[in-house]
Amino acid sequence: MSDFLIRVARPQDARQIAAIYAPYVEKTAISFETVPPTATAMLRRMDDVLHRYPYLVAERDGRVLGFAYAHPFVGRAAYDWSAEMTIYLAMDERHHGLGGALYRKLEDILRAQGVLNLNACIGCPKEDKGDEYLTYNSVDFHKHLGYTWVGRFHDSGYKFGRWYDMCWMEKILGEHKTPAAPIRPFPEVRKEFGL
Repeated sequence: MSDFLIRVARPQDARQIAAIYAPYVEKTAISFETVPPTATAMLRRMDDVLHRYPYLVAERDGRVLGFAYAHPFVGRAAYDWSAEMTIYLAMDERHHGLGGALYRKLEDILRAQGVLNLNACIGCPKEDKGDEYLTYNSVDFHKHLGYTWVGRFHDSGYKFGRWYDMCWMEKILGEHKTPAAPIRPFPEVRKEFGL
């Protein structure tokens, strides 16, 4: 699928991004949030991310189809070479290759920034096949893109009257050298990617 454009999120995208995310909050345990954030809240989140990391959207004919971004892993200085990944697609745009394209672009930018570890925090069902609110699709998506299983935290989230686990996966982007090279903020590298 190549009939879409990947670009940096803009303030005017906040309403569409909030609309994409809302069903994941309201109808699934993919997100552990229980109240969908407003467009204003999404705009604040975007702004917070873009000071340091990429926040990308996929767009077709003015419609935002999905979004992906990186954000601090834990938020302490020693973790600067690690980033946590997030991705959400419009419900009707899943399973068409869009997510992989967004993640690959995000990974290329993070590699250029000097980020070495990518971490994915994924809600996991208790049952092997999942349930009506949560499956292993996100785990499978990350495996397909080269992420490996790191661990599982049990009964970490309570939603829809049941407990869900939290699974962690990681992907290593580069060699961990000493001394570590400084991290370049996203605004410094974005022109290299024509963004």
